[in-house]
Amino acid sequence: MAQRKMGRPADQRMALLRNQVTYFLWYGKLETTLERAKEVRRIAEKFITLAVNEYDKTVEVTKEINNEKGQTVTETFTNDTASKLAARRTMMAFLYPIPDVQKDDEDKAEYRERTKGIRHPLVEKIFREYGPKYRTRKEEKGQGGGYTRILRKGPRRGDAAEMVILELV
Repeated sequence: MAQRKMGRPADQRMALLRNQVTYFLWYGKLETTLERAKEVRRIAEKFITLAVNEYDKTVEVTKEINNEKGQTVTETFTNDTASKLAARRTMMAFLYPIPDVQKDDEDKAEYRERTKGIRHPLVEKIFREYGPKYRTRKEEKGQGGGYTRILRKGPRRGDAAEMVILELV
């Protein structure tokens, strides 16, 4: 599928899009030019659609593990199915890793405990927040897609580029 060139070489264009898509999905809002917003929307909606289709596809696995004392212990784990794992890896390959921010009323120990098992907070946010939210929206309205909205702000001072605000619906 063709994409806009935006007057940049391919490596710079892809880095710009990766950065803006990552920022947009993390914060839910982005102020940029119209051409960039259309490209960011195109990529972000694909990731949200992946999350909507795959967020609940997990399987319970029971394993027998030998502990330190040599006893056999049965533990149950929740694993992703192959399709959800592929979707997760697709997102991790494109999006930049963003560390989760420590909250103001949180000390270091609480922050470490909250973020202990999460390696890619943005991918987790997409699957845990956006997937269920937009699946219910899809079932209520009977439509898939249309997760973003572009609000025009007017021309930018200096070069008169059309500025817009891209946000999640």
